[in-house]
Order: sequence, then structure tokens, then C-alpha cells
Amino acid sequence: MEKIDEIDRKILACLQKDGSISQRDLAERVGLSQNACWRRLQRLNTTGLIRGTHADIDVAALGYDLTVFVMIRTRHHSKEWADDFRKHVDRLPEVIDFYRIGGDWDYLIKVVTRGMSGYDAFYQKLITNFDLATVTGFFSMEAIIDNRAADLSRLR
Repeated sequence: MEKIDEIDRKILACLQKDGSISQRDLAERVGLSQNACWRRLQRLNTTGLIRGTHADIDVAALGYDLTVFVMIRTRHHSKEWADDFRKHVDRLPEVIDFYRIGGDWDYLIKVVTRGMSGYDAFYQKLITNFDLATVTGFFSMEAIIDNRAADLSRLR
């Protein structure tokens, strides 16, 4: 775990809220000179704590109106099978999140697509050439909390 101080936490919190903030405004908000802020940003990027800057896009406004949480159970647990499955899922553009999980299920995939026919097309691609014991989808009716920023104040 990377060691960070209060100023680093402030920088990260500001960037979580607005990744497009100018370096000048960021430095002002955290109480640093622009040069000192730049050096910290470089370190946070180099250490991997900052993994990029992204825009929060309303995909539903673009027609991707169906979010499905796909639960998968498999009979296979070898490294080779898991690596092949990860590559397979990575090639499916509908997938926006993919997790290996513990408990009764092995994998959780978050999919966004255009309606039920879009999900069915995804499902057919997902199961092609893979022996999956169980695949089930949970259809989101509403996102109540979505992409919440992590509470960095708990890092003290």
C-alpha cells in the first residue's frame, strides 16, 4: 500500500470529483504551489494511485438503456481455463466491469447494452465455446448509487 499524506488525500479527492480540474485550480484547492502540485501528481501517477482520467458518460442517453449483472458459475478452475475465459470476456464490448468473486458464484460481469435483444446477442457470444455451469442475469431497474467516489478520509 502506498503511503500518502493529507495533501495527497485532498488531491485524490478533488480529482475523484472532477478529473478535468486544471492544475492551477487543484494546487489552489489543496494549498500548494503549481510546481509542488505537479510533482505530487507525477508521483501519484508513477506509483499507479492515479490510473487515468475519465469522463462520466450517460450511456442511457446514447441508447444503452439496459444494465445487467451477469452471475456465472463454472465447473472449471484451472489457471489456463480462467485465463482463456478472461480473454474471451475482455473481447465482449458490452462488458464494463468483470470480477472473479467468492461464494456460490465464480464471476460477476456488469453489462450495458441496448435492450433485451442486445443482451441476448451478448449472452450468445458469452456462452459460445465456453462450458459454463450456470449463467443468470439480474436486470437493473434503477442505479441508486453509481460510481461513487471512494471515501479517502478513512485512510488516516
